[in-house]
Amino acid sequence: QVQLVESGGGLVQAGGSLRLSCAASGRTFSSYSMGWFRQAPGKEREFVARISWSGSTSYYADSVKGRFTIARDNAKNTVYLQMNSLKPEDTAVYYCAAQNGRNWSSVSAYDYWGQGTQVTVSS
Repeated sequence: QVQLVESGGGLVQAGGSLRLSCAASGRTFSSYSMGWFRQAPGKEREFVARISWSGSTSYYADSVKGRFTIARDNAKNTVYLQMNSLKPEDTAVYYCAAQNGRNWSSVSAYDYWGQGTQVTVSS
């Protein structure tokens, strides 16, 4: 079992940056690939980024590629999402999740979820 707690959200102007953190409990954190998803009001939860258990491989949604960077520190049981050049359309609740399935861009591949952290980008 993995418990996840996100932090670092907030209000930022367009063009600004935020770094989200996701702290995990449980000794098996380093065995999970981890993902970040987001959900805007009235929209479905969507994939943002994913990093392999070792940190050697990462994938991004086209909408954030080149602006967001996912990273992890297994010694600290933490995964990060550095978000630069933020846009109003990035406004959403951001969730981290631990992957236990094969389709890493799908919500259904993730068994454990945090409670989410709100990111609001003003224009």
